[in-house]
Amino acid sequence: MKLFEEANIGSMTLKNRFVMPPMCMYKVDKEDGVANSFHTAHYTSRAIGQVGLIILEATGVVPEGRITDLCLGIWNDTQKDALKVIVDAVHEQGSKIAIQLNHAGRKTTTKGNIIVGPSALAFSDDYQTPKEMTQSEIKQMIEDFTLAAKRANQAGFDAIELHMAHGYLLSSFMSPVSNKRIDKYHNPAVLFKELMDSIKTVWPQDKPIIVRVSATDYEPDGYDTKDVATMLKPILGDIDAIHVSSGGITPTNPKAYPSYQVEFASELKTLTNIPVIAVGLITTTEQSIDIIENNRADFVAIGRGLLRNPHFVLESYMSTRQKDKIPFSYRRGFR
Repeated sequence: MKLFEEANIGSMTLKNRFVMPPMCMYKVDKEDGVANSFHTAHYTSRAIGQVGLIILEATGVVPEGRITDLCLGIWNDTQKDALKVIVDAVHEQGSKIAIQLNHAGRKTTTKGNIIVGPSALAFSDDYQTPKEMTQSEIKQMIEDFTLAAKRANQAGFDAIELHMAHGYLLSSFMSPVSNKRIDKYHNPAVLFKELMDSIKTVWPQDKPIIVRVSATDYEPDGYDTKDVATMLKPILGDIDAIHVSSGGITPTNPKAYPSYQVEFASELKTLTNIPVIAVGLITTTEQSIDIIENNRADFVAIGRGLLRNPHFVLESYMSTRQKDKIPFSYRRGFR
C-alpha cells in the first residue's frame, strides 16, 4: 500500500506518507520563545513512532508573530540553538522534520506588541483592531520571514512550511473580508511572490518549501480553492507541497466531520498539479489508506490521533500486518 511506502516531497524522501501537522503546544518556560525538554520529548517520541514527516508547531518570526506568549519563536540564535536539539533528536530516530514559520498578525494574543494586519479590521469583537501595515512594514515582515528561514536552515530542518492559513498574517492578505487595501498588496499573489523570492536567497534549493493554506474562508463574499490556485500561481514553481486546511480567517467555520477537508486537497491537487497534504479529522488507518490509494491526496496529516497516541503509525503497521516495520524495541508491545 502506498501509504506505507517511501515518497518524496521535492528532493526529501520520507519513509511513509504519514505527516504530523503543526499543533501549538503552548509550553515555553519564560515567554521567550525558546524550546525546552518538553518539546524535545514531544517531537522525538513521534519520530520513534515512525512518522514520516514531523512539522514543528507554528513558530513566530518575531515576538508579535507568535500566537501566544507561550509559543515558540525563531527570531534569535538562542531559539535556533534550542530548535537544533529537537532536529538532531528527530533525525537520530530516522524521521524528517520541518518547521512552520508564522506571523500571527491580527490574531496574536501576545502582550505589549503592536498588532498588525493588511487592513485595520479586527478578527472579532474579542480581538484588538490591528494597525494597517505600511508598505515598508510589509517589506520588514518579508525580511523577518527570510531571516527565520535562514535560521531554520542553520538548525538543520529538512523543510520549511509557510503558514498561509487560519487567518494569521499571510492568510489575512488572501481574503477580501480581511484585506481591503488599495495598493499592490490588495493582490496577495504580489506579496507571496516577493516573500518567496526573498526566502529563496537564503533557503537551499535542495530543501523543500511547503505552504499551508486555508482553501476557503467560508464567507459568501470570500474565496475558494480556484482563487487559492490563482493566488499561488506565481510561486507554484517554488513550492514542493501544499498543506490544505480551511477556515480560521473569520469566526465563521463549518461543522467538522471525518475527512471534511480532503476534497479541498483533491481540488487543489488538480488545479495546481502540486503534491498535497490532506488534513482535518483524519483519525484512522482506514481513512488514510482510502485517501492515498484513491489518489485524493499525496500525504495524510494525523493531528488528534498523534496527540493521543505517539505510536499511531506503529499501530497502523500492526493492523496491516507489517510488524517488521515496527522498531525492534517496541515489537513485544504489539504481539
